[in-house]
Amino acid sequence: MAGKVKIRGKIKNGVAEIKSLMPHPMETGTRRAEDGSVVPAHYIQNVTCYKNDTVVMKADWGAAVSKNPFFSFQVKNANPGDVIRVEWTDNLNETGSGELVLK
Repeated sequence: MAGKVKIRGKIKNGVAEIKSLMPHPMETGTRRAEDGSVVPAHYIQNVTCYKNDTVVMKADWGAAVSKNPFFSFQVKNANPGDVIRVEWTDNLNETGSGELVLK
């Protein structure tokens, strides 16, 4: 899948507010299709966020997160020019990422 994470951010008083949208189906593995077959599980398991190649946050997710998850977090000591990157890996080992240079 190699999903592109949409990411935005603003700095205020040295703290960057980062907002990201991760296009992903996030299937639980319990839903049934119209023909009655079970739709296989397909969901994001790990999210890692970086500031200038330093990990600032890690999250472990499960099947209970909604489709196309919106994710927001703050980064302290942020400066213009800092690179913020969000990466995810799902239960099928597919990945996605997005990057932002703070202004």
